[in-house]
Amino acid sequence: MSVTTGTTVFAVEGMSCGHCERTVTAGLVALPGVTDVVADAKAGRVTVSGDADEGEVRAAVDQAGFTFAGRI
Repeated sequence: MSVTTGTTVFAVEGMSCGHCERTVTAGLVALPGVTDVVADAKAGRVTVSGDADEGEVRAAVDQAGFTFAGRI
């Protein structure tokens, strides 16, 4: 898998509220190298800052119960 450096925006399907945003954020900030996460349910995206393995981001989003739809 590829490692993203800096700030990367990913599409995430299935988020509909603040609770969804917090759930995705909690899973992503726990990943090694991630320094910040901003989830936006209305836009259907998460912005991840730091050095993150895209495969781990996908797994964390899936584990949180949402659908990882790739980079935007």
